[in-house]
Amino acid sequence: MRDTVTSLINNYDSIGRYLDRTALDSLKSYFDSGMARVQAASIISANAAEIVKEAGSKLFEQVPELIRPGGNAYTTRRYAACLRDMDYYLRYGSYALVSGNVDVLDERVLQGLRETYNSLGVPIGPTVVGIQIMKEVVKAKVAAAGIEDTAFVDQPFDYMTAELSEISI
Repeated sequence: MRDTVTSLINNYDSIGRYLDRTALDSLKSYFDSGMARVQAASIISANAAEIVKEAGSKLFEQVPELIRPGGNAYTTRRYAACLRDMDYYLRYGSYALVSGNVDVLDERVLQGLRETYNSLGVPIGPTVVGIQIMKEVVKAKVAAAGIEDTAFVDQPFDYMTAELSEISI
């Protein structure tokens, strides 16, 4: 898993250039938001079950057909699998938050996920909605903890939804 610093240096090294003002500004921004990133990850870690439960409830309110007979979260097993997957997205999202880099999401979550979901008949649209709901729940908890600028929370969740949204919405 790479972080923002490693990725930036690798990119500049591959083209044989010194770090320029853009690179240095990017590094400064990453380091300036470092404590907030760690605090956000701590908040996620301490409240993961609650975040997933709240996001799941909101998802099923917005898309109630998921929990009706024939829906993809209808049986107890499917309902539990849905919440389990949401927990995976939240955990890996927290890793990406701390690292400031979405590579871990490609490596550990997104590679082959669309194909797997499509082959199993899992609807991707509600998955995207669920991830966005989790983002909002996390942002609210981070803001409640006193972190004013929560924009950095968007990156991993928006990346996951963008990658999943390319097919089957």
